[in-house]
Amino acid sequence: MQIGTILPADDSHDVDGSGDPRATWARVRDFALSAEHGGLDSVWVFDHLFHESGSRRSGQLEAWTTLSAVAAITQRVQVGALVMCSPFRNPVLMAKMASTADDVSGGRLILGLGAGWHAPEFAALGISMEQRVDRFAEALQIVTGLLRGERVTYAGQHHSAQAAELLPAPTRRIPVLVAALRQRMLRLTARYADAWNIAWYGVPDDRLRGVTADLRQACEAEGRDPATLTITVGVHVHDPDSGVAPDPEDTVISGTVDELATALDAYSGLGVDHLIVLPHPHNGRTLDRLVAARALTG
Repeated sequence: MQIGTILPADDSHDVDGSGDPRATWARVRDFALSAEHGGLDSVWVFDHLFHESGSRRSGQLEAWTTLSAVAAITQRVQVGALVMCSPFRNPVLMAKMASTADDVSGGRLILGLGAGWHAPEFAALGISMEQRVDRFAEALQIVTGLLRGERVTYAGQHHSAQAAELLPAPTRRIPVLVAALRQRMLRLTARYADAWNIAWYGVPDDRLRGVTADLRQACEAEGRDPATLTITVGVHVHDPDSGVAPDPEDTVISGTVDELATALDAYSGLGVDHLIVLPHPHNGRTLDRLVAARALTG
């Protein structure tokens, strides 16, 4: 099982003790290099304009810019988004950006895509949240066609393309990951994607087993062998000695490094292919604990 980490590209916490909570490229750069040098398999960014909770807004570095910069300074780790918000960008442009970023990385990109969910961002960008899944279904068809070398002409209710083509062409089949929970999104995942993501979890539980069973049913409905779809799961990992309370407490892996290793092994035993960790707090110490636990896994 592969293990990766989310990069600290938001300003929600003062994670490095500097007293400055703002998101910075320097912090992202150092974390990405530490993850790579520590032997992790992937690094990931979120795609948000900002995040609003109550009356507070926290910022976020722009996802594609950050991801391309990370791709340029790393050598081995896969780079991905969990996930790019499809409504934020024209699907032809999305595919073009993915192809270019994959070239920058030397063939290490995973293109994560989702329909979006955070209403304040949609409002700020002047984008409607109506028919999000309909819009996503059309965009996904265009993006996957382009990334797989097709010249795409498409006329839908929400998106259209006329003889669109990626030039220069992608040098490989760039894997497309879809984040999905409900039945229609699961069916789209089974139809078009190379990988699936579900998040967020702590120690594996019946909730996770239930949604993976739903995915298998969606694959069967689409005539696809579930074994051909890479399964990725996002998990919260907490450093219990940090002095920071876990949030949310019911969906977080805490405890000693040995206990963390046991939880990682449990995911592997469930057939998860790739675990994507959101550290709490989001700093080097929590990353070091993850690296140490990874070394103890089977």
